Amino acid sequence: MILESFAILYWQEFETIRAGAEFFHVNKVTISRWLNGTVPINPMAEKLLLIKALGYLPNDMRWYGFRIDEKRAVFITPSGREFSPKELESFAHWRDEYTQLVELHGHIEYPKVYPAKENLLPFRGGRRMTAAPWIPTKMK
Repeated sequence: MILESFAILYWQEFETIRAGAEFFHVNKVTISRWLNGTVPINPMAEKLLLIKALGYLPNDMRWYGFRIDEKRAVFITPSGREFSPKELESFAHWRDEYTQLVELHGHIEYPKVYPAKENLLPFRGGRRMTAAPWIPTKMK
């Protein structure tokens, strides 16, 4: 990615240098150096910025059509099905149950399609939990 296009995309996605530094887990100085061109941009930061900006997964044929809606926190398949993180977490258990039910009863011809379950924010004691502070390994 060219420096100019990285900078344009960066300022479209982030309000401040601090917001970008928190997203990429780097210091504010690193972001400033990337933006003014004194240090080459980290290739993984480029990919993360593209994923954040487009809401799409890596440029690979296997991921073609898959998207992530960051605001609603759902994973969207090419057919339009949506999965919340909790549903994806329990997918292995569902697959095992499904395999056993098919062995016992056979396939259902036209299964009902259900929408994604609500992805609730983590609450504890009536207030939202604060994120744990991120401490780089070199500073521990």
